[in-house]
Amino acid sequence: MEVLFATVVGILTACGVYLLLRARTYPVVLGLTLLSYAVNLFLFASGGLVTGKPPVIAADAAGYTDPLPQALVLTAIVIGFGMTAFLVILALRARVELGSDHVDGRGADR
Repeated sequence: MEVLFATVVGILTACGVYLLLRARTYPVVLGLTLLSYAVNLFLFASGGLVTGKPPVIAADAAGYTDPLPQALVLTAIVIGFGMTAFLVILALRARVELGSDHVDGRGADR
């Protein structure tokens, strides 16, 4: 299971970095989204991949799963969604203002 998580995190990171290096705003937004997914999976895996154990300590439980990575991932999802929404609106505004979605601000007149 750890090998699968590491492979998925590596693939998401590589695809995210590749899309960040593109010259258009929408692939950049998609690349940031993929990078945030990779970070979320990394944070989730940092708590240890344990199945069948409760996330809260119980009186009769032999062990428990660390709830901190789960809380960090939940917070990162909310922040990532807000950031993505802001970047999409920013990209749409730049497209309307400049007539192009190029990241360096070149308009349609060049």
